[in-house]
Amino acid sequence: MGTVLMVAEKPSLAEAISKLLAPGGHFGTRKGVTPVHEWNGTFQGQPAKFKFTSVTGHVYSLDFTAEFNSWDVEPTRLFAANTKKLEAGGKSHMTRHLQSESKGIDYLVLWLDCDREGENICFEVIDNTLPNMKHPPGGQGKMTHVYRAKFSALTAADIRKAMDNLGKPNENEARGEEKVVFLESVAYNWRNQTAVDARQELDLKVGVAFTRFQTRFFQGKYGNLDSSVISYGPCQTPTLSFCVERHDRIQSFTPENFWTINVTVDKKNPESPYPVKLTWERGRVFDKHVANLFLSMLKDGKTATVVDVTAKPQVRQRPHALNTVELLKFGSAHLGIAPQDCMNTAERLYTQGYISYPRTETSQYPKNFDLHGVLKEQAKHPLWGDHCRALLERGFERPTGGTDVGDHPPITPLCVADEGELTGNAWRLYDFIARHFIGSSSPNLKYVKTSIEVEIGNERFEASGVQVTSPGFAAVMHWRLLADEYIPTFTKGEKLDILEMKLGEGQTSPPDYLTESEVIELMEKNGIGTDASIPTHINNICQRNYVHVQGTSRKLVPTNLGIVLIHGYQKIDAELSLPTMRSDVEQQLNYIALGQASHREVLDYFLAIFERKFAYFVKRVELMDELFEATFSPLAATGKIMSKCGKCKRYMKYIGLKPQRLHCKTCDETYSLPQNGNIKLYRELKCPLDDFELLLFSTGSKGTGYPVCPYCYNNPPFEGIKKGMACNHCPHPTCSHSMTKNAVCPCPQQSDEAACPGRLILDATSAPRWKLSCNECNIVSSFLDTIKSVSIQKDEVCDCGATLLKVDFRENQNRESLEGCILCDEEMEALLETRFARRNVRSGRGGGRGRRGRGKGRRGRSRR
Repeated sequence: MGTVLMVAEKPSLAEAISKLLAPGGHFGTRKGVTPVHEWNGTFQGQPAKFKFTSVTGHVYSLDFTAEFNSWDVEPTRLFAANTKKLEAGGKSHMTRHLQSESKGIDYLVLWLDCDREGENICFEVIDNTLPNMKHPPGGQGKMTHVYRAKFSALTAADIRKAMDNLGKPNENEARGEEKVVFLESVAYNWRNQTAVDARQELDLKVGVAFTRFQTRFFQGKYGNLDSSVISYGPCQTPTLSFCVERHDRIQSFTPENFWTINVTVDKKNPESPYPVKLTWERGRVFDKHVANLFLSMLKDGKTATVVDVTAKPQVRQRPHALNTVELLKFGSAHLGIAPQDCMNTAERLYTQGYISYPRTETSQYPKNFDLHGVLKEQAKHPLWGDHCRALLERGFERPTGGTDVGDHPPITPLCVADEGELTGNAWRLYDFIARHFIGSSSPNLKYVKTSIEVEIGNERFEASGVQVTSPGFAAVMHWRLLADEYIPTFTKGEKLDILEMKLGEGQTSPPDYLTESEVIELMEKNGIGTDASIPTHINNICQRNYVHVQGTSRKLVPTNLGIVLIHGYQKIDAELSLPTMRSDVEQQLNYIALGQASHREVLDYFLAIFERKFAYFVKRVELMDELFEATFSPLAATGKIMSKCGKCKRYMKYIGLKPQRLHCKTCDETYSLPQNGNIKLYRELKCPLDDFELLLFSTGSKGTGYPVCPYCYNNPPFEGIKKGMACNHCPHPTCSHSMTKNAVCPCPQQSDEAACPGRLILDATSAPRWKLSCNECNIVSSFLDTIKSVSIQKDEVCDCGATLLKVDFRENQNRESLEGCILCDEEMEALLETRFARRNVRSGRGGGRGRRGRGKGRRGRSRR
């Protein structure tokens, strides 16, 4: 019996596809880095054992090698720096998982997303599985037993069709250079690069070089930037540029007064008089004297004459099939959902089987797409089922138009769901997707537009009305419905009484700020990002404090920082913020994917361009600095007095805006601090090593907290310790705040593959609600509020290796103090909100030494 390993892009997908492929939907599951689903079946007509697991996105990420992965490296060197592939997620051990599960397999079937990123992940999986596969009989290469499943929906029919029509990974799209030569050695190594790899390396080197330089230069001078990093991105920056360009148009706009002639006439009908407002055919004029001249010429007229009446049938076209960009635009503009949240929600609907794959640029249904089947399924829905049944009964015209880019079919509903089954944004998004599909298969909206032209003196005026004759697709897409605009019946030559004629005055107004929906449209039009990355780029400029989202229409209003950055680029090198640079890059990357250009040539070409631009930017950065200086405050003039400097003994200022830091005006030095928490002076205590006053960092009552010496945090005094050492990492042997004095035991947190390397520290700053927290991971456990104090018994260590704690209870508890091990003594362990599983530290005899205070009471028992 052969063994088939199948790999999906997410655990939820692996489980969903397993339910559709396993006989009767029954399979066994065992734990791993990601779950592994197993069953027996047939593959290519032969009995086979199936194993279905998954990755969690990319297996690898790109980063600089160690010598370049420091902010102390001159940014100019990064353009020629060495890079390496690192396992994404660090401690996830995905490569080990793939290598282990692929041992002795006969076949590999890849169920990765059917786009360029998915194709790239295919080869990352192959990297880790191919060496462990069995050699096929007959001297064939292992790659002959590697298959690619192409699917767009999690339905039984679509998955079975993909399984019955397995193809091969796309070498050109994923690798992008000359044809891949598949090596058959265990030391297999892919030597060709991908179009995705080229984009990653270019974005890494360009983005990090500019970001490191800008951040160090401007954060070292200004205190109220309120951003952790001053970043540059080949996609992020042009996106910001769209927002700033609109802001500039608004600021430079000069309003102008205008005048128009407003006329109201009466339809002569004694039984039902109906006033009709007319619009001046000239529109408006910008000179009041001219407007008054026209008005005086018309004042003598008492009646108006109808000189033309037209009634024309009009059509509003039904929508094309739905793609990702249109989904994101509607989600932001009409549902108030941010693009990133919209995409996440759509992906959940996809993995749950409610909709087809949500990442697609195609807006045209394939010729073989089963529109009838989808409509038949939606005919069961209580809200729009009647509309679907009517389409099926009278027949419907197949949708036309749109664009087929050859990736995935458009986004469509796969099964019926109601608001009781889906809630919140999930339901609102599903509702739109279902209605959009039905609307795209419905007739066009039809209406009659009636227009009249009226003459008063020598001037022409007009009025119009609309009457919907057939709502078509708008019957289900109600937000697209056209409202009737009533107008009475007029005949040519008819005389009308003038009820009112007056001069109207107004003022031109500036354009509004761009909405997220409009920015998405501009990004698509200019080739900035892909359907998958557009939400990320918009989210980045929001997170970096370059724009703020305002109002229900989700307008993107640039901040001072975003404005100054774009204006600075425009003063130095406008191309750095223009979309043309990125669209040129994407065009060349497409040539790689098509096999028409070399990865190395394209990458070297654009790296050389950006390296020259970076050198020019550094040389003229003072032009941008002039804008920063006029907008932001110097470090010395920012923040509030906090603690004393250990060098000059003067007070330093704490700058609470991102990034949090201390600045000593006398020494002209800035000290980084832990981020995303609260900072305050820690009882005016001082570090014994450098005499700096200690600070207390806290993430809240339920989070972690620890003392920090500003100088040690930036300049670790011990060898082998990285920058960012707080007191809970400090190995000082005598300081009462150090890890040495406050560590209780190794962190008990552990995954299936590895244990946390940190140590549980008694947080003495947390009183009166005492806590233990790990100095590496986010595990925190509080003692019960009946505890008055907790102290470490330094001379007493449990046989398990943990330091014993002494607990004193509040007076109203009437309990003696307790001394014991939090891992071994059940009575001591019960005082913690979170109980820890014991992790062996060292072997020893006997039990833990849990006991009552002052030697009274029983000994605790070790649970081995």
